[in-house]
Formats: sequence, structure tokens, C-alpha cells
Amino acid sequence: MLSFLLKNHEIGHYSGYQTRVFADYFYELSSEDDIAKLAEIYQWTQNERIPLLIIGGGTNLLFASDLYEWVVIKNSLSGWQYDTVSNILYTSSDESIWEIANQLETKYYQPLWHRFIGLPGSIGWAIYGNAGCFGLETESNFVSCEVYDMLSNEQKTIPKSEMWFSYRHSFLKDNPHLFLISATFDLSEKHEKYHSDVDNIYFREHQQPKGNSCGSFFKNPSKENSAGSLIERVGLKGYRHGGAYWSTLHANFLMSDGLSCPPSDLIWLVWLTQEIVKKETGIELENEVRIIENIPSKK
Repeated sequence: MLSFLLKNHEIGHYSGYQTRVFADYFYELSSEDDIAKLAEIYQWTQNERIPLLIIGGGTNLLFASDLYEWVVIKNSLSGWQYDTVSNILYTSSDESIWEIANQLETKYYQPLWHRFIGLPGSIGWAIYGNAGCFGLETESNFVSCEVYDMLSNEQKTIPKSEMWFSYRHSFLKDNPHLFLISATFDLSEKHEKYHSDVDNIYFREHQQPKGNSCGSFFKNPSKENSAGSLIERVGLKGYRHGGAYWSTLHANFLMSDGLSCPPSDLIWLVWLTQEIVKKETGIELENEVRIIENIPSKK
């Protein structure tokens, strides 16, 4: 075993559901100097046939099990800079997109990311899943990102043209061997998927559920059939299974009772909802929240 890895480490608090979850091995990457250890960790997991998972501050994930015989790496890279002349934003991958948006507006009088104020998660998570809200998406002003390729043991720059951005998707989702280090955005011009006049701060404060959640769980199949309306249509709004339940305020918010809610309750409710919605409407619901399935270690 690598001496710098922590054993039997609790990781459930890195998910918005706050369930009790443990990993056999854990390492927190706090500075770019630590990136050198990724090659060593990756090689060890390959030799020992142990699954490897990298998580950030996004919290937008659902652990499907309470124990992972894995190595879990926590990305904690921080620091960002904004050039008021060029309107270029450079940021490390674990910075909070909400905090940056707020600072851009209050300190630099740059309101372009106003709709991201209140959006939970890190820059890395936002890029990974092309997060968005109220017509603004992460890809809108993305220029490029720096990644470390654990397969080739080299650092690379990936431009926007190679990121394969689509609805809640990016190139990084298909290539888990790439570790996102930092990203660059050009905030000189607004690019919207669609225009919105929604007061996002009021909306998040008064119309979104409070509690242990990752926000909207399923992707919206279409404008005509939102995931929340489908869940409500089949009678599951507010439905509870053990410590997991759909919010009575917003049907597409999967909630948990936290530490007293086993991950299996959440997974069962997700499966039940997909099955009933498919049976009654013919529509397949696809999760927006990342589900971490437990692949057994082969060590």
C-alpha cells in the first residue's frame, strides 16, 4: 500500500445526500505539486486491480453503496484570477462556481455569470457535466482546460472544440483517466442557450427545497415534459422510501435524511421512479446526478 493513502476514510459528506459512506483508501490532492502522485496512485491501482475514483467539490453525485474497496482521490485544487482588461478568467478546478460568480459581480462588476450565483458545485464539476441554469451553460464562455492524463503520464491542454459539450455532458465524462487541473473562460461576451429573466437568487431561496439533495436529479426529456412534471403526473411527488423521498416542493429533487438514510434507499427510489414513469408515459428518465456504482475490487 502507498504510505500517503488514508485507510477506511468517510466520503459520504462529499455528496449532497450526506449518507454514511466509506472508502478503503483516500487521498486529498491540495496543490499542483501533488499531481505528481497521481501517476504513482494510478499505477498502484492498476497493479492491485483496485478501482479508482476522482471526486471534487461538486457534491452532485450519489454513492450507490456504503462501502467502496477503492482508492478515492479528492480534488481540492484552489485559486483563481480574473483579468479586467481581457475579461479572461483562469481558475483551478475545485473552486466554487457560485463563489466565483458572486465575486465577479461584487468585486469586478462583471455580471455575466450572475445566473450561476447559487449554483452549487465546483468549476470542475460544472465542466465535467456542462452544468447550467436559466439558459446559461458552462460551455458558453469556455476556452480551454488543463488536464493530467494518467494513462500517458503527461499534462495536456484541451480546447473547447475537443470537449464535445452537449446537454449535461463533456469529453471528460467519457475519459475518466483525465484529471482536470484548471480552466480558462472568456467573459467578454454573453452566449446564451436561451434568454431568461428569472430572478435566480429569489428562485433558489424560495422555490427550491432545502435539505440533503443534489438538486434536480433527472434530466428534462423536453420542454414539454420536464422530469418534475412526469414524476408528479405518476403520483410520486412527495413519495418516500425509508430515508429517501421526492420533495413536495419540487418533484425532481431527490432528498435524503442524511446519515440515517442508507444509499440503497435512494437507489431503490430512483429505480422505482424510472420504472413507473417509463410504464405510464413511455419516457425514459436519465439521471443528471452522477451515480457511483460499486464495482468490486479484484485485489
